[in-house]
This record gives sequence, structure tokens and C-alpha cells, in this order.
Amino acid sequence: MEKLKSSGEEESSGERGVLHTWRGYSCSVTPEKVLLSRPVLQAALGAKHGVLLVEGGQVYSFGELPWKQNQPSSGTTEPLLEAGLSEQHVVCVAAGASHSGAVTEDGVVHMWGDNTYGQCGLSGLSVVPNPTPVAVVDCEATPPQPIRVLEVACGEQHTLALSARHEVWSWGSGCQLGLLTTTFPVWKPHKVEHLAGRHVLQVVCGASHSLALVRCLPPPQEARRLPADKCGQCNQSLYTMTDKEDHVIISDSHYCPLGVELEDGDSKSGSEGSLGLGKMKSSPSEPILSAYTQSPKSVIPLSSSPGATSVSAPAPVSETQGQTPRTESQPVLADGVVSGAAPQSQTSETDSTEARASAELTAAGAKCSPYPDEQALKDYLKRLSDQTLAEQASKNQTAQCSQPLPESSDVFISDPSTPVAQSVTPMGSALNHLVVSCASAVGERVASTYEALSLRKVINYWGPGESRERPEERVRQEEHRQGKKSCSLGDIREEEAEGLSRRLSLPGLLSQDKAETEGKEPSVLATVTVSPRLLRRVSRPPVRAVALTPVGVAESDAHLPSLQTEVWSWGRGQEGQLGHGDLLPRLQPLCIKSLSGKEVIRVAAGALHSLALTAQSEVYSWGSNSFGQLGHMESPSTIPRLAKLSDGIRAWDVGAGQHHTLLLADGDCFQPILYYSGQQVKEGSAESTQEQTGGYTQQPVLLPFCMNLGYVSSVCAGGQSCAALADRNVMGFIGSLHELAAAERKYYCKLTSIKSVLLQPLLKLESLSSALGPACTGLLQNLISRFGRLAQLTGQNSASLTSFLRRSRDVRGLVLLENAQLFLDTYSEYCASVGNLLVMGGFQALVRPCQDVFGKGAEVVQKLSEGCEDGAMLADILSHLFYLPVRHLHEYGHLLLKLATCYEVNSMDYQKLQDVCSKYESLVLLLKRKRKEAEYTLHFWKSFPGKMTDSLRKPSRRLVCESSNKALTLQNAGRFSVNWFILFNDALVHAQFSTHHVFPLATLWVEPVSEENAGLYGLKVTSPEESFTLLASSPSEKAKWLRSINQAVEQALSGTGMDTSGAAMRADPPISRTASYTFYKDSRLKEVMYEGRWLAGKPNGRGVLKWPDGRMYTGTFKNGLEDGYGDYIVPNKNLNKSDHYQGHWKDGKMHGFGNFRYATGELYEGSFQDNMRHGHGMLRSGKLNSTSPSVFIGQWLHDKKTGYGVFDDITRGEKYMGLWQEDLRQGNGVIVTQFGLYYEGAFSNNKMMGTGVLLSEDDTTFEGDFSDDWTLSGKGTLTMPNGDYIEGSFSGVWGTGLKISGSYYKPNLYDSDKDKNRTLKLGRLAVPSEEKWKAVFGECWSRLGCESPGQGDTSTAWDNIAIALTTNRRQHRDSPELLSRSHNKTLESLEFIPQHVGPVTLEKYHIIRRYLIKACDTPLHPLGRLVETLVAVYRMTYVGVGANRRLLQQAVNEIKSYLSRIFQIVRFLFPDLPEEGGLLAEGPNEKKESESSGNKIDSPKPGRVVSSSALLLPVLLPRLYPPLFTLYALEKEKEDDVYWECVLRLNKQPDLALLAFLGVHQKFWPVTMTLHGEKQQVLSSTKDACFASAVETLQQISTTFTPSDKLQVIQLTFEEITQEVLALLKQDFLWSMDDLFPVFLYVVLRARIRNLGSEVSLIEDLMDPCVQHGEHGIMFTTLKVVCTHTYTHTHTLTQTSQLYEVESPGMAFI
Repeated sequence: MEKLKSSGEEESSGERGVLHTWRGYSCSVTPEKVLLSRPVLQAALGAKHGVLLVEGGQVYSFGELPWKQNQPSSGTTEPLLEAGLSEQHVVCVAAGASHSGAVTEDGVVHMWGDNTYGQCGLSGLSVVPNPTPVAVVDCEATPPQPIRVLEVACGEQHTLALSARHEVWSWGSGCQLGLLTTTFPVWKPHKVEHLAGRHVLQVVCGASHSLALVRCLPPPQEARRLPADKCGQCNQSLYTMTDKEDHVIISDSHYCPLGVELEDGDSKSGSEGSLGLGKMKSSPSEPILSAYTQSPKSVIPLSSSPGATSVSAPAPVSETQGQTPRTESQPVLADGVVSGAAPQSQTSETDSTEARASAELTAAGAKCSPYPDEQALKDYLKRLSDQTLAEQASKNQTAQCSQPLPESSDVFISDPSTPVAQSVTPMGSALNHLVVSCASAVGERVASTYEALSLRKVINYWGPGESRERPEERVRQEEHRQGKKSCSLGDIREEEAEGLSRRLSLPGLLSQDKAETEGKEPSVLATVTVSPRLLRRVSRPPVRAVALTPVGVAESDAHLPSLQTEVWSWGRGQEGQLGHGDLLPRLQPLCIKSLSGKEVIRVAAGALHSLALTAQSEVYSWGSNSFGQLGHMESPSTIPRLAKLSDGIRAWDVGAGQHHTLLLADGDCFQPILYYSGQQVKEGSAESTQEQTGGYTQQPVLLPFCMNLGYVSSVCAGGQSCAALADRNVMGFIGSLHELAAAERKYYCKLTSIKSVLLQPLLKLESLSSALGPACTGLLQNLISRFGRLAQLTGQNSASLTSFLRRSRDVRGLVLLENAQLFLDTYSEYCASVGNLLVMGGFQALVRPCQDVFGKGAEVVQKLSEGCEDGAMLADILSHLFYLPVRHLHEYGHLLLKLATCYEVNSMDYQKLQDVCSKYESLVLLLKRKRKEAEYTLHFWKSFPGKMTDSLRKPSRRLVCESSNKALTLQNAGRFSVNWFILFNDALVHAQFSTHHVFPLATLWVEPVSEENAGLYGLKVTSPEESFTLLASSPSEKAKWLRSINQAVEQALSGTGMDTSGAAMRADPPISRTASYTFYKDSRLKEVMYEGRWLAGKPNGRGVLKWPDGRMYTGTFKNGLEDGYGDYIVPNKNLNKSDHYQGHWKDGKMHGFGNFRYATGELYEGSFQDNMRHGHGMLRSGKLNSTSPSVFIGQWLHDKKTGYGVFDDITRGEKYMGLWQEDLRQGNGVIVTQFGLYYEGAFSNNKMMGTGVLLSEDDTTFEGDFSDDWTLSGKGTLTMPNGDYIEGSFSGVWGTGLKISGSYYKPNLYDSDKDKNRTLKLGRLAVPSEEKWKAVFGECWSRLGCESPGQGDTSTAWDNIAIALTTNRRQHRDSPELLSRSHNKTLESLEFIPQHVGPVTLEKYHIIRRYLIKACDTPLHPLGRLVETLVAVYRMTYVGVGANRRLLQQAVNEIKSYLSRIFQIVRFLFPDLPEEGGLLAEGPNEKKESESSGNKIDSPKPGRVVSSSALLLPVLLPRLYPPLFTLYALEKEKEDDVYWECVLRLNKQPDLALLAFLGVHQKFWPVTMTLHGEKQQVLSSTKDACFASAVETLQQISTTFTPSDKLQVIQLTFEEITQEVLALLKQDFLWSMDDLFPVFLYVVLRARIRNLGSEVSLIEDLMDPCVQHGEHGIMFTTLKVVCTHTYTHTHTLTQTSQLYEVESPGMAFI
């Protein structure tokens, strides 16, 4: 913490952490001040000694210390330093009856003192004189893990430790350890398994009992527990249910005796809870339950009688009425404790309480219960339970103590942070299981009874607040309930989550026991008797209940302490100190049901009594009250009761000694005061007690000396002593902290009073919903939810501040500072809900219900509403009451500012406090302004015409200003028209007579009209569908309305509702904004909702349109219309699917490229225009898009196929490539089929009609006239594969038989050359390549801004390219995963346009070439889109059925057409680029650059010639290569097969033999070869070694795509051959074709290229013309000759090769 001001920095140790001790409570008592050199941080008192923790972590002991050597028996008055802890930094200390404990900052426990019972955890020692470490180790872990401890607590014979995991560990002796053991003492710390899995917050020890404060389990963990319908220890059923003639009885009064550790029979008298019965006796009619009897050293199990039998079934109702069934004995345990009922010899107070409660229950249920009194009913249920016990005893089942009590022993509490629907408890599940299992027997009545039980969920809203109403009666009822069921494992729980929707109004149940429904806590309902009248009325409509406790309170915040706690107790209970309603001991921890939901934040334990402090500053006490230590007159109290404190006294710390209680509380001022109750100690005699009058306190008494102690921060008690730690107020800092904490505690108590005194009775009023109406009921529900959230947050902050005073004083740890935003948000939400209810007249509507509940004057409400004016209306009082939190918010700011003044101005703490203080003060001002707005609006609605009020009045709507004074009129309005303009915070309303129109502010634009026009003070108002002008009466009115509208619009757009006045307010709201609007007039968009960006009243930018019929558009808008990229969905109700369009729009219509997925399964990808398919596109038809029955790709015109297109009919196995008109094949076209048929010719009306050519797979050809698909009709010529042909007239369908009338011709050797040239040239009747895909190129020209090819401006084209790239990059910015990093870099480089001035040189040519490569590589560029589309159409045409060898020439021509047309676009973009075949200009360094570049695709003079193939084929051909080369392979299939056969045969020969066979001159034969880096001799058997490098090089021809790359491979092959020959000859050598040809032939054969003929044909067809006559051309010619020679001479070569193999396999003679 930052230092305080200098005057406070020198604070002495006597001003803070001062310890005062005293005994008793008389006026003569004077506290003694313990003098130490350092401030005391914590004090702990034992029976006759004490332990102190001082600043710096040192520990002192004082008092009687018999375990210390050389200590006087009378004890030491001066604190003694524990030297054994000097090296440690201690953070916590504890004191037991005669031993002590300490915890260091690293979590190690040190113990010292008496160890007789093992309470120090050190075996073998009866006394531990000095602090000694105790190992707390988790032995179940592997390896064993040491446990870090947070705090310890010491009792008389035991010690508890709370670990950092918030688990409890114990050691020592007695049942108060909570361990399942029979051996004492327990020397080694053991975990209390029954609390494992729970979050323990605090542990304390009494003399022989233990308490633990536990955080409630979160709902999900409870929901996951398995249903428990049987006791986890004794295996008895938790519930019993009996169906009588007109009743269903469900009871959960199960008693588990195994949770009891038994006393020695002679140790206790009957007055202490023992029955005083003799020995247990066994008979067949008396079932005996296995139990444990404890001797002083061990526990001996009692076995059940072998002869025990089951009890007979219960008698009929007629037999049981009028008598009390007591014929069967109850199971009896040792010490006379009866199983299943409370001890019969308890104190008279308990008996009288039970009698009163039993009488009440009997009177309330007299009409519906068959039993004369409650005792008869209990006995009857007891017999049912005994029957189960007897059955188990007959099976000799020994009850197990090793199993902990089931989780269902928790009591259900109304957890404000728990959604009701999730509060599924195991007990509820068990009851559900019980109901289901018995449904067949009792029918609907059982289910109805189950619903009746769930009504308590509707009734039970109030946890802590109920203590304010009737505490005495409620406590009596609680004790009555728990006294009857001393050890019940649980109550009837809430039903499963789905039961929330089945709440029923059951007045029959409500009338049975008013106390059950009005005053009781949600703890137990042991037995429910449901009458038939109730069962008949369960079909009533459900009553809508308003839950006070909020659903989602921020309990999970780590900075805030939890209020959802439980108190668990275990150990000896002879004085009722366990709080379970009996005097029985408990072996294991058990939840104290009546404290659940009480928000306990601290517990304390005396010798024989216990205390619990709640967040409402109330103290509950129970146990021994022999000296009035409980703070009330009940003696003893077996369940928690409220200590009696005066009104306005709020306790916030407690201490418990042997027979007394010490309370630290707030009084009239914020300086704490002390209260004492219990034993008075005689002056001068510390050992004797005064039990006569004057030694017994009837209620806590004020200690008069407390004001002299200073600011007490904590208290403790032990033995007969008391202690208080106090601080002096240094610079007002301590006082300010105490003032802040006291104010928060007072405020929380106020909120609790409002809940319990006002809201709870109101919500119980049945007519509340009808009085409020549906609207106000929902608002009240929201208000109560917000109120509960605010109260919960306040309670958590109160607990946090209280804890803050007891620990460090670092102001930065204040929750108000660290979680300031949480407080600001909570208060803002709460005040908004109050304002909403106020505006809707909710407080006025609450007047009548308040008068019904509290009387006409409603004095209760007036008393709660402090500071309200006298004579105020009840509605105003209610409003004032609910606005009280705003005043407390102001108090936050005031007190934080007061704290800030304690620090230096330049300190960090000062700045932090000032900043947070300003936030609270700003919020206070804002909330006050919001309140005034709400009140102003309410006043307006009272004067507004009633007819329009209902439609315009909304909870969140606030009035800004209105024109009832004629200050604003409508321009050009009628003479008798009435125009009333009302400005709200969300809309501008134009009211006319009985009609009105609402203009939402988010879509309202206002601008002033120039005053030059006839002096009119006008405002032009623009909305999405209307525009009008308002006239103000004066310039000031105009300025006022303009400012008000602009501010309201700005506030509506911000959506925060914060104060926008001052500098933060912008001058005018943005003209471009985001808002939602529903059109009501527009014919196209009527009732359509738009949400998105706006510009001056029109949708502009990204937005969403939603039609009532389900249509939806998501995309960009421009000037109110869909424009840009958008997503459009149109539901198809007939097919139960939707049409889905994704693409570009223009002027509200589909325009540009897009994808349209039809509900029928069709998919169209292509261009649109005016909502129709127009341009190039592809349509896939069929139900399954992956295997579409048909695909069309081509040109569309006004939604119909028109122009060139390819249609693939997958069902028929046909592909059509030709012209279309209005969805019909019309014009020239080609059809190929999967059976090898080929047709080219004319089409008309979708049929083959006119002249055409038809070829079959075997080369049978028909050329002539057709009349229908595959139907010959007219003249023609039919040519056979062998050359024979028929000329004449033909008719019939191809393949089914033809009718022929004509002449048959058989050519022979003597025919003329004219007849020999009858070879058919295909493609004449097909669509020319230049006419194909004109729409694709047209769209590319259009993107460049040209109406027709080549007609346009180059600069405009480049601008369009830049716009396209930028737009596409923006679209992909939101989806970065669509673009790789390299792709992004490519786009960035494309944004730079290649600059060139003058002729294109080789350097500029390379720049252009690199740009084109990048442009064609991305589809975001127009050229890249063009190339991508061309690749798609090409593959679509020539893949699949289109892979027909007769289409090869058309495929080649199509590629050449692509090149020429793309080159035209390139020359348009680069006008200085020479035309095809032109020469580049020479640059100054042309020659040198040409030599260094080594371009492999150019001719011998690459710097001269420009060609489209050299420029574009490297980009285009790799993408088209697969379908193109497939066509070449099909065309050359026969030749390649023959060639391959020859290659395989010749490659069987060794190298030398093959060289000799091919005629290679011997001087070219390699002599040596290199193998693995070593030179070896070439032998006659050597194979695949000669010219190996050249062979490998030539094999790469199959891995290249373009002809230029393939020619480069050939060139490199020749170079490899030459290098190897030069190395062999070792002299210069010039090749002659006679020498080169055989060597190259050898290399070609050894390369084993499978489709060499296809490769050669591809090169020949697509080779750049400029290299045909150069070096590349000569080399290619050589390869072509080799290929042709090999094919034509295959037969000769093969025969010769075979002959050589026979004569001389090695051919070594050559």
C-alpha cells in the first residue's frame, strides 16, 4: 500500500494492532493492554493461555504454559516469544484448551503444548514444549504429496486444518475428528473424507465438537449426482409412500443411526439426553439394528438377533383410527437412543415445542388426515421404516460406517445464483424415482402429489430476508421440524429441471398448513397428506410467480466472497451444540439445515455452544445456555436461534469462550462497539463462577469501555477471557475504512428489510398479477431480479469489507476499486429497470396491492422509505424507496474521496481512488438525470390521449420534448389539420387526430433549411420512406429542436444511454450509420426488415434484407438498392428447400458473376444480367451435383442458351459442342458419344438436320443429309474402313439398319489419284475456333472497360484492373484464410502497373512477361479470370466423352485461337508491344543481357522476335496439357504401340551390340564408364551405360509442357552426346548427319519414351514458327526423323535384331 501522508507515516506500534484483554462484563472491568514492540495481527485464546501473531510473522504466548520448562505455575503475564518460529514467517495462529498451533506462509503446520490426546499430531510425546512441524501429507497420491495448509483450529482434544485445496484435515481424539475410525488418538493428520469435493471456507473447534463453513456446491455438480433413494450407510429407503383410500402419504422421515457415535451408558444422565433404559433385549417381534457401542477404548458392534423377523403390513385405516399403534417396539441402541425418533427424555422445552407444533399440524389437517394426532402418524411411518430395518436384519447385513453420508443430506436452499431450472438435487431425483416406480399402484394421484410438493419452489423465494418477519415463530417451527427428525438425511427435494414448467396452483395444499407455506424455510416437509379435493384441482391454470432471487448473480467472481454457504457440524452434541435439533453425537459432518440460505459468513465455537454470523449482521447461536452465552433465554437450544440484539445493532465479528460470547458490532456511529453475553467472572477469583443473579445475561450487554479502545478490528474469546484488537485513527484512514464498511453493512440490512418486509408479502398476494397487468408484471419481475442482483452484490461487498478490516489494509484490495465496473453496471441496470416500471405506471399500480397487504395507510412502506416527504402519495413513496440505491452510490463516492485525502496527492493510491470516485459520481449524476426523464415521461403519459398511449408507451421510451405549444408545425399542412410532434429517446412521433406515425431515430436524418427562403425556420427531416419539412416558430425553437433531435439520434445510435452532453457530444450524428428498419410503404420492400449501413436515408454499404416469406439478402447496397456482392436465399415451400444465389448485383438485380443453387438441385455458375442468366455460364442439372446427369457450359442470352456451348448429357453418354439458340441446338455443331461415334454438321430445332458427317469407332464414315438425331435421310456417301464406299440415297437410324439406294464402289490399284484423295477432313462443319467462347473473351474486354474487342482506352483498362484488384482484396480481407501469403504478395506486386515509354526493348519485354505470368496466376485479375475460365471450358470440352481422337485438331486449333485472342488483349494493354512476329527494339546493353539470361524458349536470336506462343504458352499450356496430351495419345495410339514394341525388343541388347546394330561408328563407342564415382571398362555385356547422361536428359521431355521446353530438352540431349564424344575423341569434332543420326537413334531407343510420337506431334503443332528454321528446328527434325524411321522400319529392325541375337548374342566381334 502506498504510504499515507507524512504525518501518518511515523505511526507508532501503539497506534495500530493493540491488544486488549479482560474477563467478564461488569462496569468495573478494565481491559489490560498487552504491550508488544510490534502491532498484533491476530490473537487466539485457549482455556488459560493465549497466542499472538505480530507483524513480521513472529509468535508470542502468554498465560499458563505448563508445557514450557522453567515457567511459573501461575503463568506469565508478559508475552513470551516462541523462538522455535523465529526463522519462520507465520500467517495464522490458533489456541486450544491446552495446546497451540501456527501456520507459516509456505503452508507448514507447527504444533506445541499438551499432546495427551494426540492433538499436536506428534506420536510418542505427551507434551510438546516448543513449536514442532507436523507433516500433513496426502498418502493417496502417488507419490505422496505434502498438503499446503491455510489455517488451523484447536479444540480440547483435537485439531483441524484447512488446506489450500479447501479440504479439512484432522487429528487428535474423539468423534469430533469426523474420521471413520475406532482407534484413538489419531496421531497422523487425516482428511475428513465426508467433506471431500466441497469448498470449505473456515473451520473452528469447540471443546468436543467441530464446525465448518462450506460454500454451496454449484448446480451442475449437483445435477450430475446419481439419484439417491436409499441411505448411503444403513441402506434403508429414504422415502416411504403409502396409498390409502383417499390419501397419498409420502414421508422422508428416515433416521440413520450410523451417523451417531455412542456414549458410554453410565456417563450421561437422563437429563442430558439419555433414555436411561436398561439392557437391550431381543425378541422375534423386536427387530434389532446392527449398531456400535463405544467403550472407553474401542467401539464394539452389536449383532442383530438371528431370529428377528419382519413386521407385518400396517393395519387398515379403520383399525388405526382412534388409537395410537404402539404394539411394536422400536429398535433401541446403546445408551437408550431410539432409532427413528427424537429422544423421548429431552428437555421440557423441546417437548413443549413439539407438542405445540403437533397440535398446529393436527388442527390444520383435521379434515384430511385419518390419524387423530401427529404422533399416530409418526408411529405409523415409523413402522414402515422398521419393516425395512427388520428385513435387513434378517439377512444379517452389517451396517457399514465406512461409507460417508450421501450428499442428499444437504438441505435445499434458494440459491440466488442458481437458476431454478437447474436446481436438481439427488433427493428430488430419488423422489422422482419413487413416484415413477409406484405410479402403477396409485395412478395419477401420486404424480399430482409430486406436483404439489413442487409448489414449495413457487412459494420459496426468500432465504435470508425471512428472518425479519416473525423470528420467534419461525425458529420455533424450525426446532419443531428438526427435533422430530434428528438425523434425517434430507428433505423432500425439488423436482427435476423439467418440472419447472409444471408448477401448479394448489390452494388445497396451501390451506392445510398456513405455516408451511407462509413462514417456513425451504427445509423439510416430512410427511405430506394430499386430499382427493386437492387431486381434483391440480388442473388449474398455473400461477405465474415472480422470483425475487436473481438467476445470474456474479457469485463466481474470485474477488467477492460467496454468500451461498452452509454450516456443517460433527462431534458430541450433549448440549445441542451441533444444531441438528437433538442431543445426539455425529461421527461425520452433517449440514445444519436451518442455516442453509442464511448467508453465513463466519462461525465460532465455544466449549459447549456455537455461533454463526450472517451477512445481514445477525448472530445465530445454539448449544449450552447455562450462563446466557447464547444471547437469548432458550436453554438449551438444539437448533440455531437468533441472539437478541437491540434494533440498529449490526454484529460483524464474534468470539466464543468457555461460557461466554463476545460480539463486535456497529452502533449509532461507525466506531465499533462490543457486546458480551454469558458468564460473569468474580473479581479477584478467576477460577470461581457466579451462577446466582447477576452472573447470567439474559441478552447481550454493551461493554461500556469499548469506546475507549479505539477502532476494534476483531475480537476473540477463550476460556474465561476476552480479547480485542484495536487501531487508532491515523489521519482519518482507519476511521474512513470503518465508516465505509459500516455503511455497507447498514445498506445491505436495508435492502434485506425491503425484500422481507415489502416485496415478500406483496408477491404472496394472489391478485398481484391481475392488478399490475401483463406489462407491469414482467417489469416488476425484472426489477426484482435486478434488485436481488444488487442486494447480492452489496452483501458480498459487505462481507469483503468486513474481512478487509480483519486482514491487510492495502486500499488497492478494495472490491469497490478492483471491480468498479461490476458495481457501475449493476447499478445502471437496476436503475434502468426502476425507471421502466415508473414510466409504465407500475408504482401507481402497486398502490392497491400495497393497501391490501399493509392497510390503507401502508405505514410499513412509509417507515422503510426514509427521507421521503410527509404526506407524499404512496406511489411516490414506492418510487422514492426503490431509488434509494442511488443515494448509496453517492455515498460510495463520498467515502472513497474521504479515503483519498489520507494519501499524498502524487501517490498511485490517491490517483486510483480519485479515478474510481469520479466514475461513481458521474454515474450518480447520470442516474439522477435518468430519473428526472422517467418522471417527466410519466407526467406526459398522464396528459396524452389514451387511445394512442397503449401503442406508444414503452418501458424504455423517454420523452425529450413535444410541440403541444405549437412551436413546431408541418410545412404545407392543411388549414384544419392538427400536427403534434413528440420527440422520444428512440423515435419521432407525428400525431394527427387519432392517427400517428413513428419515425425511429436511428434512421432519421435532420438538417436545417436555409433561412433565406421567406424567413422560414425550417428543418428538413429524412427517413427511409418519407421526407418532410418542419417549421419552427422562432430561431430559438429551431435551434432547440435541431439540437434535441441530433442529440437523441446520437444517443439512439450509441445505444449506451450515457450522458452525451458536453464535450463528448459530437455536433451532428453521422450521416453514415448502422441501424435496422422495417419498410411499410415501399412496394418492393413492404414489410421487409433491413439491418445494416445507411447513408442519408438509403441503405448503403453492407446490410441484410429479410422478407416476411423467408427471403433474405445479405450483401452490399448502394443508394438503397442491392449493389455489389451479395447472398440471396429464396425458400421453395413445395420442395422444402431454398434457391441460393451468391454473386454480384447492380441496381437491385443480379448482375455480374455469381453462383445460383436452385432448390431443384441445379447449379449455375456464370454471368447474370437483370436477374437472368446472361453471358458465359455453366449449368449443372441433376439431383446429385457430384454426379450430375447433364452439364452445360457456354453462352446465355436472357436466361436461355444462345451462342456457342458444350452440353454433356451424362445420362445418354453424349457431348454436344456447337451453337445454340433459345435453349435449342441450332447451327453447326459436333457430337461425340461414349461408344466412339462422331458427328459434325448442321442442327435445327435441337436435332441433327441438314448436311453432316458421321464416323464410327471402326472408321466407317457417312457424309450426307440427316433429318433427326442419328437418322440418315437423303443423299450421301458411306465409306467402309477398307476404302470401299457407297453413293446414293440413305434412310434409317444409324446402327439399326439402313435402307440404301445407290452404287457400290471398290477402289483398286488402278484408280486415279483423284479417287485416292477421298480422305475426309474433319472440322469443316464444326464451329470455327475463332467463334468459340466469344462470351468469355467479351466479358474480359468488358471488365477492362471496352464495349467490343480492342475498342477502348488503355488507361481506363488499367484503372479497372486496379479497381478490381483492390475490391477483391477488400472482400478477402475478412477471410484471410482464402489467400496464402504468397498470393497476397502477388496481388501487391500486380498493383504496380508496368511503366514503359517508347519502343519495347528486351528488358521491358521481360518485365511484361513476368507481369503476365503473375496476372494469369490469380483469378482476381481480369487476365487470370480469363485464363481460369478458358481452362475450365477446355477441360469441360475435351475430358470424359470429349476425349475422342477425332477432336485433336479442333483442340489444337482452339489453343491457337486462345493464344491469338489473349495476345490481342495483351497488345491492347501494352500498345507499344510489336505484333505477332515483330522484332523488339535493341537496347544499349541488349547483347550482354541476352547472353546472361539464357532464355530457353526463344530462337537463336531471342531478342528480336515477339510471338504469342513464346509469351503465353508457358502460362496456358501447363493447365491444358492433360486433356490435350490425352487426345494426342489416342490419335497416335497405334503408331506408339508399334514403336514401343520395337523399343522393348531392342533394349534387350547390351550397349555395344546395339551400337553396332544401329551402325554407330566404332570411334564413337564409349570405352569407359563412370559407376558410383569410379571409372570402369565397358564390356560386351554392359547395358544402359553408354551415353547415360544424354539418355537421362532426353527422358525429361515427358516432364515438360510447352514445345519450347521440350525443344530445350532435345538441345541439351545433343549437347550431352557431343560432350561425351569429345571426351572420347579428345579433339575437336564436327558432326555429320551420317554420324549423328545412329548415335541419336541409340539415345532415343535407350530413353524408352512411351508416347514419343505424341510428343513429336505436339511439338510440331504448337512450335513457335520463328524457331522452325533455327538450331532448334534442325534438332527437332532429327528427332522426328528418328521417330519416323523407327516406326517405318520396325519390322526390318526387329528381324535383324532377332537374327543377331541367334548368331551372336554378345556381338563382341564388332
